[in-house]
Amino acid sequence: MKILSKKRFVSLIGAFTGGVAGYLYYYFICSTGNCAITSRPFSSILYGAIMGCLLV
Repeated sequence: MKILSKKRFVSLIGAFTGGVAGYLYYYFICSTGNCAITSRPFSSILYGAIMGCLLV
């Protein structure tokens, strides 16, 4: 029995990639605290992971 199906694995890869992209967005662009949604690193990673999962 497979633990992860191919569809879920692709979604997890998208979420991981989006989380990394969200952190990089926070680190390079929003590190001054001027971004409304992603002013904290955790919210930026979470937002990026959700968007990565939805885009995949």
